[in-house]
Amino acid sequence: MDAGHVPAVEVEDLTVAYTGSPVLWDLDLQVASGTRTAIVGPNGAGKSTLIKAVMGLIEPVAGAVRIFGKPGLEVRGSIAYVPQRATLEWDFPTDVLDVVTMGTYGRLGWFRRPGAPESATAEAALEQVEMSSFAHRPIAQHSGGQQQRILLARALAQDAEIYLLDEPFQGVDAPTERAIVRVLDDLATAGRTVVVVHHDLQTVAEYFNHVALLNVRIIAAGPVATTFTEDNLRLTFGGRVGVLAARAGSV
Repeated sequence: MDAGHVPAVEVEDLTVAYTGSPVLWDLDLQVASGTRTAIVGPNGAGKSTLIKAVMGLIEPVAGAVRIFGKPGLEVRGSIAYVPQRATLEWDFPTDVLDVVTMGTYGRLGWFRRPGAPESATAEAALEQVEMSSFAHRPIAQHSGGQQQRILLARALAQDAEIYLLDEPFQGVDAPTERAIVRVLDDLATAGRTVVVVHHDLQTVAEYFNHVALLNVRIIAAGPVATTFTEDNLRLTFGGRVGVLAARAGSV
């Protein structure tokens, strides 16, 4: 990171524990503004926990999170978060447009109700994820891939500077995967910062320009070309490196 350039996200000496057991330990990470970073690691490595800690959804035992150089909670409105869809209740009686419009609530404050401008923002977000024709259908009537796109549209409606996505490609169909990649390209073109918990090693080099390899601690972080290596994968995943190296290919 060049001197004088404030990271979009900076995590310093972060420790998070559940029932006394560390999930993240003394973790340091910087994410440069405008980059597209994959968080990669084995199951139980703390990937989702890291995203939640950056969002301020989890209280750390120690350490700090800064967003553009400020304490995370002070600038939380600069961040849009896309959780794993399996963690949400999808039989709630509301339609797609209402869910996406929720992304505009942060700009409205407590006492204003969404109106025509917010509906227009939500409709534009749905068009971006190719879901415009589903705007008035109940959310319960959609496939897993469509639900993932609804969550992404809700985040886009926030018009945030930083987007944190937790496993957005997990279990989705091919059209949804392509739609998500197009959105990531659009965000990169707009200079936004994107951090994605990602599980498919085969697509890391294709979808991202930076990677953070995590297993309770940060093993390595930086540009994909120099960081996503067989040696670093071995340190991150241990004995499964044979399979991983084959997937990483020529990276």
